[in-house]
Amino acid sequence: MCDICVMNSVKERMISRRSFFRTAVAASAVAAVGATKTTPAMAEGHSAVQDMSYELSGDFPTYFGTPGMSSESMFNFAEHGFNVSRITLNEHTGTHIDAPLHFSADGAAVNEIPVSQLIAPLCVIDIAARAAQNADATLTPDDIRAWIAAHGPIPDGACVAMHSGWGAHVLTDRYRGADDDGVQHYPGFHVEASQLLLEETNAASIASDTLSLDIGASATFDTHYSWLPAGRFGIENIANLDHVPPAGATLVIGAPNHRGGSGGPARIFAMM
Repeated sequence: MCDICVMNSVKERMISRRSFFRTAVAASAVAAVGATKTTPAMAEGHSAVQDMSYELSGDFPTYFGTPGMSSESMFNFAEHGFNVSRITLNEHTGTHIDAPLHFSADGAAVNEIPVSQLIAPLCVIDIAARAAQNADATLTPDDIRAWIAAHGPIPDGACVAMHSGWGAHVLTDRYRGADDDGVQHYPGFHVEASQLLLEETNAASIASDTLSLDIGASATFDTHYSWLPAGRFGIENIANLDHVPPAGATLVIGAPNHRGGSGGPARIFAMM
């Protein structure tokens, strides 16, 4: 069959199904935004789901200050009967995973993170009040101990997330917080906090609601070098930590699966 015949055939089938897709999209549109009620397929014991990831685009702030994503159309519906775009992407863009390989010579790539670690009890440690007064605030061992005193031991396989409130600045220059010398200022994990988690817990991941696991002003990336080479992974630019409880939610991490990746954008949600 000739190429144009194939295209016309595809186009006719797609047009004939427009009404079906319109109905499906309308029915599911509400479920795509924010927290929603559970579905029959939700794991027992959860009643709502919260999106924890930002929309991926070239406008999202990046550590290097340059767009982390671009997209160009290869085929469009008007001419070809279907849409296909080519995406160029920095692995560490938007809400994304830092795999052990990111800061080690031979650590696990993102596709090698065990699937069992991608469903995790979520522990949210709130330092927002302190961060509001100091952009270089860190999550410390004392913050972890205070959380444990209030909520009990950190569960095995947990994701320990720093809630600094920095999501409020995500579309402003303050999110990167670069000063006149180009030094960035936003909160992160103190290296002693990552060391405590490594030595005293079986947490599988840590998550930050900023551009980095380390504070923005760090030039040595101590937390990255402490956490990732130990075989654990990180999440950066996690969203909506103010919409989930400090304990009790289950995080589902849609990590990318490209071979040899040092990380990559992730769709993440919390079941509550």
